[in-house]
Amino acid sequence: MTATLSEEQMDARATSVPTVVARPWERRSEKVQSWQRDRLALVYVRQSTPQQVHDHQESTRLQYGLTGRAQDLGWAAERVVVIDDDLGKSGASADGRPGFQRLVTEVSLDHVGIILGVEMSRLARSGKDWHQLLELCALFRTLIADLDGVYDPAEYNDRLLLGLKGTMSEAELHLLKQRMHQGRLNKARRGELAIPVPTGYLRRPSGEVTFDPDEQVQAVVRLIFGQFAELGTLSAVLRYLVRHEIQLGIRVRAGPGTGDLEWHRPNRMTLQNLLRNPIYAGAYAYGRRQVDPRRQRPGRPSSGRRVIDPEGWLVLLPDRLPAYITWEQYERNLARLRANQARADAIGAVRSGPSLLAGLVVCGRCGHRMTVRYSGVVTRHNYLCGRVATDYGGAWCQHLAGPCLDRFVSQQVLTALEPAALELSLAAASQVEQERAALDRLWQQRLERAAYEAERAERQYQVAEPENRLVVRQLERTWEEKLVARQQLDEAYHRFAREQPRLLSPTEQATIRRLAADIPALWDAPTTTDADRKAIIRQIVAQVTVAVQGESERVQVTITWAGGVQTAGELVRPVARVDQLSYYPRLVERVRALAAEGLSMAAIAARLNAEGFRPPKRRERFGPQGVHDLLQRLENRTPRRRSEQPVDLGVHEWWLADLARATGMPPVTLFSWIRRGWVTGRQQAEPPRRWILWADEAELEQLRERHRRPISYYTRHPWVAAP
Repeated sequence: MTATLSEEQMDARATSVPTVVARPWERRSEKVQSWQRDRLALVYVRQSTPQQVHDHQESTRLQYGLTGRAQDLGWAAERVVVIDDDLGKSGASADGRPGFQRLVTEVSLDHVGIILGVEMSRLARSGKDWHQLLELCALFRTLIADLDGVYDPAEYNDRLLLGLKGTMSEAELHLLKQRMHQGRLNKARRGELAIPVPTGYLRRPSGEVTFDPDEQVQAVVRLIFGQFAELGTLSAVLRYLVRHEIQLGIRVRAGPGTGDLEWHRPNRMTLQNLLRNPIYAGAYAYGRRQVDPRRQRPGRPSSGRRVIDPEGWLVLLPDRLPAYITWEQYERNLARLRANQARADAIGAVRSGPSLLAGLVVCGRCGHRMTVRYSGVVTRHNYLCGRVATDYGGAWCQHLAGPCLDRFVSQQVLTALEPAALELSLAAASQVEQERAALDRLWQQRLERAAYEAERAERQYQVAEPENRLVVRQLERTWEEKLVARQQLDEAYHRFAREQPRLLSPTEQATIRRLAADIPALWDAPTTTDADRKAIIRQIVAQVTVAVQGESERVQVTITWAGGVQTAGELVRPVARVDQLSYYPRLVERVRALAAEGLSMAAIAARLNAEGFRPPKRRERFGPQGVHDLLQRLENRTPRRRSEQPVDLGVHEWWLADLARATGMPPVTLFSWIRRGWVTGRQQAEPPRRWILWADEAELEQLRERHRRPISYYTRHPWVAAP
């Protein structure tokens, strides 16, 4: 039996089921669940640069129009949120994109049902950021929609397609960057890529780089290079510029005043960039600062750049630009800057302190640079080679007192300078006059500029209509300010001219010749500082190699001069113990012979001094007490006062003199250790109140080890010798 529908039933069915033509995304809307519509729909709006936001406004309107699509998918208008915080920002990274970070946060809080964007590149062009977002969306069942459809990251097929789109988006950005970088590099290899020019240069509208037309700007740049060649350190050049009130002329690079000349006070970073820039040597360079990903910081896309050596530059074209200095002088400046750094392998800059050879002394045993250590209430210094002990935990290589080595090298330097006394006087006079002439030219240029600005303000005031008092009053104030500045500058110049005339007077010339003729007197003059002496030594001495003969007082010294010539010699250093003296066996034999003759201590001391024997440490002559201590040491006995009664010592107890002989140190040193608390002992209650010290075998060995260490060791490591 076939069931048939009546005409009324067919009409009713046709009326109850309307025919609707669904749009493409609505045909795939079955992925959208009702519970997802209860969450937010986020519309992410982004364009890469501010220029794109300004020029491509249709793309912006298209992205904002996605709010309508969210409503077509079933979201209420009040549940649709637009995130446009990242307009004008690149999608290469999540750093610096607060809008994307807000989106990820909302997804992580399970607040988002769907994310809408025109294409996947709007969300992220980094595989790391994109896949992190996919993981979160899959975990919280958040949908992603673009112009092609709606995707569920929890489904494998959609996840695969979204991953492919993210990969293509990242690859697209890489290809764009690669093409742009290769284009810049090819243009730079031809020397046609426009790079910012520093102070002292100007780029014309045609692209040609020339000297700055302002003579004062050029004069300041040349003065900086000249002073660095003379003074040798960046800090000294900065102090020189500040002392003479010299400013740097900087051209404005952006804003309404682009190209205008402004005068700024010098600073350390500007001077450092000036000395390191190869443009001043006439070279076109590209790629001097390259990005190291390990140094990049979140939120700072421009960070991570570091200056590399010229060997690693991408482009280096010499003799392409006008030059202030030669390429050889530029390389010398870089070498000087590296040598001024406080590093173990560098000579370092001239610093305060009495050590005249800091950075120049090299160990003759291991070849490492020796360091300077200061100790004592009265500042004394030692030269110490502790590289092996510091880096590898080994023993100290060698050390010696600094003053004796400083005197030896200073005498050699003065001897080397003596034949050139006349040339030095002439060079000094010429240098002083050249420096004063350069400063005078700068002052004249500053006066000329001040006069021009005052005259210009006057012309502006004269051409103004007298009736327009609103303008005239301001022009009048400006004119008065320029006149006051011109007068103050003129007064300052006259003070400078009185204090430092351009030409040396006959009295000054005679003083320079007299001082140059008597170089030792000039060297020891109170007005000559240790920094001055160090600077003189470094001009002619390249290296001082020292080698102590065992533990004796004799030191072999080799001076390598700046030209490569070497001078060898031997000096005598102070030592701590008498048995360290190289002539100790002869001294012992002679003292015993003189004592056998029945001579007094004073007579023995006089004979020893007459025969050329010298005591250890810093004493110049033997005295009666020194001879007495030496005899007591040789006879291995301690004199006892008549009133002293015999005392029975306990186990491991010593008299002070006996323990001093057992450890090989002077009694006075051991007594100072008692005062510091480095030795355990007790003092007799009754006269003569002698010290009784305690030391077993382990303590004896520890005392000997302490005594073998240099004095500066305890200054740097006071905790090592603590009880």
